[in-house]
Amino acid sequence: MFQQLYQLIPQAVILLSDEEVRPYECDGLSVYTERPGVVVIPNTLEEVKAVLQFCHTHQIPLVTRGAGTSLSGGALPRKNGVLLSLAKFNRILKIDPVSRMAKLEPGVRNLAISQAVAQYGLYYAPDPSSQIACTIGGNVAENAGGVHCLKYGLTVHNILELKVLTIEGDWLTIGSQAWDTPGYDLLALMTGSEGLLGVIMEVTVRLRSKPKQTGVLLAAFHEVTHASVAVADIIAAGIIPAGLEMMDNAAIQAAEDFVKVGYPVKAAAILLCELDGNNDEVDQQLKQVSSLLERAGADEIRLAQNEQQRLQFWAGRKSAFPAVGRISPDYYCMDGTIPRKHLSKVLQRISELSQQYQLAVANVFHAGDGNLHPLILFDANRAGELQRAEEFGGKILELCVEVGGTITGEHGVGIEKLNQMCIQFNTAELNQFHGIKSAFDPRGLLNPSKAIPTLHHCAEFGAMHVHHGQLRLPQLERF
Repeated sequence: MFQQLYQLIPQAVILLSDEEVRPYECDGLSVYTERPGVVVIPNTLEEVKAVLQFCHTHQIPLVTRGAGTSLSGGALPRKNGVLLSLAKFNRILKIDPVSRMAKLEPGVRNLAISQAVAQYGLYYAPDPSSQIACTIGGNVAENAGGVHCLKYGLTVHNILELKVLTIEGDWLTIGSQAWDTPGYDLLALMTGSEGLLGVIMEVTVRLRSKPKQTGVLLAAFHEVTHASVAVADIIAAGIIPAGLEMMDNAAIQAAEDFVKVGYPVKAAAILLCELDGNNDEVDQQLKQVSSLLERAGADEIRLAQNEQQRLQFWAGRKSAFPAVGRISPDYYCMDGTIPRKHLSKVLQRISELSQQYQLAVANVFHAGDGNLHPLILFDANRAGELQRAEEFGGKILELCVEVGGTITGEHGVGIEKLNQMCIQFNTAELNQFHGIKSAFDPRGLLNPSKAIPTLHHCAEFGAMHVHHGQLRLPQLERF
């Protein structure tokens, strides 16, 4: 079947052999692998259209892939399907410094945007930890955030327009370069849709002026609860930091061993608080936040003395994931969001679960907006440890829902969180999700079996949990 593609697009962009497709068998969630039936790496828009129309005609599943940095299995391929890589669509098409926007192909790296517009005194605000590698198309698909999303928002708050191809190969323009457009907010609908609704081919992003001044405080605490109180106090004072991040002792030690930036390795937790704005505003807020940190019980407070030290403070936080990878054969990076007021309670419960499952955890998270990233350490070569890590991770997500939060803040659902989707949403809500999917992709060919569970799946998951006496779900209809 896939050999028919040779009649539609150049043979050079088609990978069919086992050796050729093997590098695409997983994304950043590498515990799940599946070799695709074929990988296509097109050069032109017309080649992409041809692939989509081929899949639509022959009812072949299609998964779109960017840089493959997804941590939820969003780019996991199908063995009987097409994996469409947009890696070659990596041009910055236009920079408009007056209107503060840039038009990009989906394969442009996140960090490359800010590097390209720095000469105009501008930057692109969302900055995931993987920004050196992740692409803007993937950022839109997953609604990526980053350490500065507290003040400046997620991807959805920083884009203006998308150009998208449907599964039939039709061209859609969603949003506009104006500040608002009539009709339904399809721009927000497409952002975070995880490749289920269309293939993103062009993104217009909103750029921001670099602040006049930026100051970063590092505060060390001997109790995690004290750091949690400090987070609440800062927000309660009406201060919205550009970034407000927390790391526990395990993450601190791993990061310091990796990047050696001078973190206080005996601290139970550290807070990184970045404030930006005009000179007077930042000076005043630095004094105010320092006072709040001291009152909350900080043992040590450091102010970055220059830009180099500011970058060093952040280097440890942004290197936390690879740093933890050096101290454990494997780790499972979770992603859930909770109301800030429950931070201490949730961290205590995670500690209890760590003892229950006999697996260590390093906690790194966007404390300001309650987006948690517990890193569960395990060894997949030891019998049962992967299964325990997955169960542990599921419990953390269920805890997030229990306290009024959600099962993802920026990593998406993919295949990883399908079970917990059954907990967060009821039958009517899931039916609405499937209705939207059907409106864009009636044959269900785009990234199938991801992000939105079937009601059949939820019924089986609910029955399993009821059997174990752990959870009771509302009665679900079956497809």
